[in-house]
Amino acid sequence: MDKVFAIDVNNVRKQFKDVIALDDISLKFTPGIMHGIIGPEGAGKTTLLRIILGLLKPSSGAVEFSVDNHSKAFADIRADIAYMPQQESLYADLSIGEHLEFFRQLYGIDDDFYQQKCAELLHITRLSKFVDRPAGKLSGGMYKKLGLICALLRSPRVILLDEPTNGVDPISRREFWDLLYKLADEKILILVTTAYMDEAERCSFVHLMENGKIIEVGEPRVILDKARVKNFDEFFLQRGKHDYS
Repeated sequence: MDKVFAIDVNNVRKQFKDVIALDDISLKFTPGIMHGIIGPEGAGKTTLLRIILGLLKPSSGAVEFSVDNHSKAFADIRADIAYMPQQESLYADLSIGEHLEFFRQLYGIDDDFYQQKCAELLHITRLSKFVDRPAGKLSGGMYKKLGLICALLRSPRVILLDEPTNGVDPISRREFWDLLYKLADEKILILVTTAYMDEAERCSFVHLMENGKIIEVGEPRVILDKARVKNFDEFFLQRGKHDYS
């Protein structure tokens, strides 16, 4: 039986000189569902992910991890967590196949498992025909898919995705979300940040951020019905903001 992961963010504050990036926020990321961290540019989404990953230290507060309801240190579960950053992080001159082999060696993945996992990931992303194509010559959607399968190669139980569909065409965005749904069906804990308000409704549970604060949490339709709006563009507009999508 697969391990069940959960993450608790407890009263986390992060300040960069005079800028408060996260303002005493607390969140619970419950196991095995897709959590959307939704908000405009500068809301604090990337800072939050980096603190969860230990790439930044909070000014105060803490992040706690649990596996099967037992508290765990981050160092003990690091190998079970995958991260896909917002910035381009692949090597333009390496092909899809060369990237997969690079990460196989980096993660120390057994060859038999690698061959099976690699074939599976290339199939579901429809990249099998392009294994010899350099990353620098991939379309935006294909590039994002390559980043995702590199993150998935060692079968993580927690995936953190920072604005994975930013700058991707609508069809590729839909295909990318279809891939995420397949992962959610495997009871993987998924945290995905986005400034595209239409994508909020694709998540099982959303955490709405603005100016480093959490302004609302819950199931998308429940939040919209409560606010008496049709979508999250209207929700933020109702708060006196502009369209962030």
